Amino acid sequence: MGCHYRDGDFGPQDHGKALEYWHRAAELGHAEAYCDIGNAYYIGEGVDVDLKKATHYYELAAIAGDEYARYNLGLNEDDKDNIERALKHWMIAVRAGDNDSLKEIQELYTEGDATKEDYMKALQSYQQYLREIKSEQRDKAAAAREDHRYY
Repeated sequence: MGCHYRDGDFGPQDHGKALEYWHRAAELGHAEAYCDIGNAYYIGEGVDVDLKKATHYYELAAIAGDEYARYNLGLNEDDKDNIERALKHWMIAVRAGDNDSLKEIQELYTEGDATKEDYMKALQSYQQYLREIKSEQRDKAAAAREDHRYY
């Protein structure tokens, strides 16, 4: 519901309602809702930009298993030149199937900030993730609609 209010699917956008629904969902254990709250604080959507609060909510989401929040935490650390911490966040996100984190690790390797072993470990983790989620039903859906690929 929070995303529907954020996007204006029920009429005019209502960022206050979106935040209200995200907080409710997060309290019920929906990790992605914490990430949505973090995004709101990061870009100032319905609230003032507050990077400290954004990071707090990303951390809550990441602890609850949200790989996109992990990716965002990695970006934050990379912006601060904390490459080792960024790499750790991205490695965790890759194990959960986040392709953007894999690309970031590849970029670190290309720039000489990550080792070949780091990049190989990330590739292997991502391939393992793909093997674990592989199913005939997903393959059929991916073949039918290019925009619904899961890899």
